[in-house]
Amino acid sequence: MLDQLLSPEELSALAEGISDGRIPVDTGYNTSMRVRKHDLASEDSSLGVNVASVDMINERFVRQFRLGLLEMLRSSPRITPNRVQISRFGDYLKQLQAPLSVNMVRMSPLRGYSIVVIDPVVVFSSLDSFFGGFGRGVGQLPPTRLFTPTESRIIRMTLDVFFRSLKEAWSPIMDLEFELVSSEINPQFAQIADENDLVILTRFEVDAGPNTQGFIDLVYPYATLKPVRDLLRSRVQTGDGNEESDNQWRGDLGDAVNNASVEARVLLGEVHSSLGDIESLQAGDVLFFKKPDLARMLINDVPAFDVQVGQLGSQTAVQIEQAVIPGLQ
Repeated sequence: MLDQLLSPEELSALAEGISDGRIPVDTGYNTSMRVRKHDLASEDSSLGVNVASVDMINERFVRQFRLGLLEMLRSSPRITPNRVQISRFGDYLKQLQAPLSVNMVRMSPLRGYSIVVIDPVVVFSSLDSFFGGFGRGVGQLPPTRLFTPTESRIIRMTLDVFFRSLKEAWSPIMDLEFELVSSEINPQFAQIADENDLVILTRFEVDAGPNTQGFIDLVYPYATLKPVRDLLRSRVQTGDGNEESDNQWRGDLGDAVNNASVEARVLLGEVHSSLGDIESLQAGDVLFFKKPDLARMLINDVPAFDVQVGQLGSQTAVQIEQAVIPGLQ
């Protein structure tokens, strides 16, 4: 377009002026700005769900889930939550290999579907523990191997404990209801999101004994938690401190502390001596020491008060004069 407005001589002169610096080229607006690549087809998670909130929910969940498995299996496998990750759904699916227990779940009132993926090692370990074994797992399974009715029943029992525990973990934020929609062995059939959509992933490592390490994955679509991100931030991270459960817990803790038994001793004075002098003491020997103005009361061997020693009726008593300031006694 420029060569249609200027002659070849003018274009040559313009190029020469730019190259030798006679014509400035950095006089436009925002010359110091830098360009950053942005994909309009993908969601930006930088201003979305704070994963620290989900981490706190998972910590509460693990405590409840461990107790639920102990009640169901009469054994308590070691469960460790990994840090929450945000990744593309397609990238997550590439990490999985059939057969798996892939369960699509509706979590009302959250929109969309989530999935709970259970490693076969966890399934067979739970089955072995349920029937009185030591929680042994199995080796590699063929990709098309289906779960038997007994194994499916164990999976459903595990999911029931999982849902109850997750409901309890979410209860300070919102009341969730869980519905199992479908179960598959191939994760490719559980399409809760497009390949390029973001998901929020938590992996719970399950260790039931030697050579029985498996996992349970909880996967939320990013679009599921994004509408409640403000609620997560306000209720999980900060909290208003006025919840009835918090007040009840604070009161119970205060009562327990106030009712704790402690031992009080009164120290009238101290004598400094050597081991040799102590060993040579005989009955009738007199030890001299300077009596302080006030005796010292110790609570569980911790200096607490300076006191006067006297009598109250027929009882020996002390009168508190002042508290001992830590570091100055």
